Amino acid sequence: MTVVTGPVWWDGDMALDPDATLGEAGEFGLISQLVAQFGEALADDEHVLVGPGDDAAVLRIRHGHVVVSTDMVVEGRHFRRDWASAEDVGHRAAAQNLSDINAMGGTARHLTIGLAAPADLPVQWALDFARGFAAECATVGATVVGGDTTRADEIVIAVTVLGQCTVSPVLRSGARPGDVLALTGRQGWAAGGLAVLGRGFRSPRVLVEAYRRPEPPYAAGKEAAEAGATSLIDVSDGLLAEAAHLAEASGVAIDVRTGAFEVPEPLVAVGAALGADPMQFILAGGDDHALLATFPDTGSVPAGWQVVGDVREGEGVTVDGGAYDGPTGWTHF
Repeated sequence: MTVVTGPVWWDGDMALDPDATLGEAGEFGLISQLVAQFGEALADDEHVLVGPGDDAAVLRIRHGHVVVSTDMVVEGRHFRRDWASAEDVGHRAAAQNLSDINAMGGTARHLTIGLAAPADLPVQWALDFARGFAAECATVGATVVGGDTTRADEIVIAVTVLGQCTVSPVLRSGARPGDVLALTGRQGWAAGGLAVLGRGFRSPRVLVEAYRRPEPPYAAGKEAAEAGATSLIDVSDGLLAEAAHLAEASGVAIDVRTGAFEVPEPLVAVGAALGADPMQFILAGGDDHALLATFPDTGSVPAGWQVVGDVREGEGVTVDGGAYDGPTGWTHF
C-alpha cells in the first residue's frame, strides 16, 4: 500500500499551484507543465513523428545533412538570477545553441533540454524559463522535442540541438591565405552589458538587454554558406578567441583591423564611465553570437557583412598587423 502525504501534482488534469516549488511539484508534475509549454509548437512540425513522452523523440529529415551541437548554461557561471529573469535565461540558453547550428550554415530544427535545479526553486521560474526558450526557438521555427529533469545544488541547463544543412556545412578549417575575414551581427554589446551589471548598474539599458537577450543573425549562416564562405564560426566567447579557432583549424594566420569597426555610442559611454577601452568589448566580448567568416574575396561577401581583416600565411592572430596583449575572450576554466 502506498501512502501519499502531499499534493499529487502529476495528475494530468490538475494545475500546479503557481507558488509551488520543484520539490512540491515533483518531477512528473514539472514535466507535464513543461511539455504543455513546448507542445503547442509541435502540432505544426511535420518533422516530429514522436515528441515528448516516450523514451526518445522520433524525427525525420527530407534532405540535406543533420548537424548536432550541445551546450551548457550554469548558474553563477553563465547567469545570475538577480541579473536576468527566468525568461531572459531561456532566451539566452536557446540562442547560444541555435547559433551553433547557424555557424555551420544550417538551420536549427529540434532541441532537447536537461534541467537540473534545487528542490526549492519555484516552479514558476522553470515555466518562465521554458516560455523564453520556446519564444527564442520560434524565431527560427525550431521546436523542443524532449528532455530530462533532476535535482542539483544550482541550476544547470544542458541543451542539445539538431539542425539541417541543405548545402555543405561550413567548417572552421577551410580558410586560406588571401581570404578576407568578415563579421555580421552585433558585437561587443553583450560584453558591455555584462560590464555594466558587474558594477551594479542597469544602464545603458540597451547593453543590459543585449546581454539578457542576444539577437544572433540567424539567417546569415545559411547565407554565408550559399555565398561560398570558406570557414565560419559564431562569436560566443570573444572575437579574437574565435578568430584564433579559425586560424588554428585552418593552419593560417589572421589579422584583425580595428579601424574596420565602428564603436557604437553605448559602448563609448560605458568605456568612459568604467575607464575601459570600448574596443576591448568588441575584440574580446562574447554572448552576442555574431558570425565570423572567411570568404575568397570581398566580392563574395554578402550584404550586411563587414570585412574586418584578412587571412595570411603563418599562424595565430594579430591585431592591426602586430601582437595583441589584451584580453581575447572568455575562458571556461
